[in-house]
Order: sequence, then C-alpha cells, then structure tokens
Amino acid sequence: MTAEHHLDKSIAGRFKYAIILTALTLVAEVIGGIWTNSLALLSDAAHVFLDLFALFLSLGAIKLSSYPVSETRTFGWHRTEVFASLINGVSVFLISIGIFYEAWGRLFQPEEVKSLPMFVIAFIGLVMNLVAASALHSHSHDDLNVHSAFLHVIGDAAASVGVIVGGLIMYFTGWFVLDAIISVGIGFVIFWGSWRVIREAVHILLEGVPRGMTIAEVSDAIRNVEGVNDVHHLNIWTICSHILALSAHIDIIPEYKVEQAEVLRRIEELLFDRYHISHTTLQAECTMCIEGPVIKEMRHRPRAARHPHKHEHGHGPCGHDHHHPH
Repeated sequence: MTAEHHLDKSIAGRFKYAIILTALTLVAEVIGGIWTNSLALLSDAAHVFLDLFALFLSLGAIKLSSYPVSETRTFGWHRTEVFASLINGVSVFLISIGIFYEAWGRLFQPEEVKSLPMFVIAFIGLVMNLVAASALHSHSHDDLNVHSAFLHVIGDAAASVGVIVGGLIMYFTGWFVLDAIISVGIGFVIFWGSWRVIREAVHILLEGVPRGMTIAEVSDAIRNVEGVNDVHHLNIWTICSHILALSAHIDIIPEYKVEQAEVLRRIEELLFDRYHISHTTLQAECTMCIEGPVIKEMRHRPRAARHPHKHEHGHGPCGHDHHHPH
C-alpha cells in the first residue's frame, strides 16, 4: 500500500469525522436561529451548511482521485480536488453576498433576539467547529482541498466567537442592532476565505507555476547539473495540491551525450528532492553536436498510418528521432 494511499485514507477519515460534527452544528444553529430570531446565528448556520457541502465535495474528490488512470484520462481524476475547491469558494462567495443583503435591512430595522439561548447555541457551535478544525489541521498544508475545508471551519469558528460575544452584549444591553453588525462581520470572514480558495484553484486550473517557485530559479538549478549546457521549453504546473509536474528540453553538453541518461536522472533527483516535483518529462537534445544534417528533412505522416492495421505500410511520425526518457 503506497504512502499516497495512506495519506488519502487518513484525509478521508478526517473528513468523515468533520462531516458528522458539522452536521450536528448545522441542525443546532438552524433550529436555534429560527427560535431566537438571530440573523447572526442563521448566518453562521448558512456558513455551516456550506462547510458541510464543502466537506462532502472534498470527500468525493478524494474518492475520485483514487480512480486509476485510463486511455482517455491519463492524469486520472486528481484535478477533481481543484474543481471541488473552486465550487466551494464560489458558493461561499455567493452566500456572503446574501448575508450582506439581509444584514443591511436589519441595520435600519433591528429585531429583538433571544440573546441567552443564542449565546448557548453559538458556544456549542464553537466547540464543534474547533474539534472539526483540529481533525483537519494536520493535513491542511498538504492538500488544497483540506486547506479549503479547514478555512471554512476556522471561519465558522471565528463567526461563532462573534455570535457568542454579541449574545452576551445583547443580553446585558438589549442593543439588538449588534446582531446585524455581527452578521456583516461573518460575511467578511466568509468573503476573504472564499477569495483565497478561488484564487488558488483558478491559478492551478490555468496551469500556473506552483506558489513559492519561479521558472528562473528552477532553470538555473537544472543548468547547474553536471553535463547540462542549457534548458528551454520549460513548463511547470500543478496537477493537484500534492502532485507537481515539469516538462523541459535539456541541451546536453556534447562530451556528455553518451551518458545523457545519467544526466537526466540527476536532474530528476534534483527536482524531486529540492522542489518536490514528482512527474517529469525531459527531452534530451544536443544542439552543439554536428551529427546529422543541419536542416532536418520534414515528412508528413501518410493518412493511412492513422489506422493500426495499416502501420506496416506507413512511415513514422514527424520528429520520431527525439529521445523521451519517460
């Protein structure tokens, strides 16, 4: 059983635990919000509902990412993790807009709130959120999807603290406009968390260079490998939060051409050890060599070569003499 399988199994177990706690919190806050007439508590309940939605999506993404690769999906289903994070972020963004809208009305027409029950229910919600957050925290830096869910739960815990403080103040002062003010605060917490998740998910979907890494830095590191003259056509991207990929053309020094496989192996080790890039495709070239014609003759592949049973009559594809180590 691979380390990656153990990681996914561990993450899935944490998600199931967090789902149970979040579902209990949701039921308590919906019933409590309606009973106490607290928009702040209902806003928190709306966020909890989205937490639950996010957790289910995340758990489903982990299950899908474990499916094997196929002829039509050579990267498997790993990207579903990123799509789930994007859906989570957009959904929370929309609910924050809804909270602002509802709170705006109550700012001008405050409604009475049963502040003591509101305080008790919010405190129960806080405890549930902190337990769920602690379950997710250990993997929140390893997996974008866990980080997304962790942000949801932490934001919800912060909202619960605001509701608790507001409940106490309203209990002693009767200043019920505070309920709407707290709702606005919850909305901003949700808005900021959703923006970060959306930004990261979109960055990955647009094949951006992984955070904390630059093309210049990686290319310089490759050039410093013994036997490498230069590197070009360099691409670095993220398949999912724990799988980084790289492709490049490596210009081998002529004297090292006979041991180019060893040069490529050293590059792969460097990329994995220093940058945690585990999926590499390196094409070795020797532009300084004088072997072969300066201008390569280009031949189009015959149409008949598209059919497997006619391969014996056709010619090879263009550029068939390139070396692909992987």
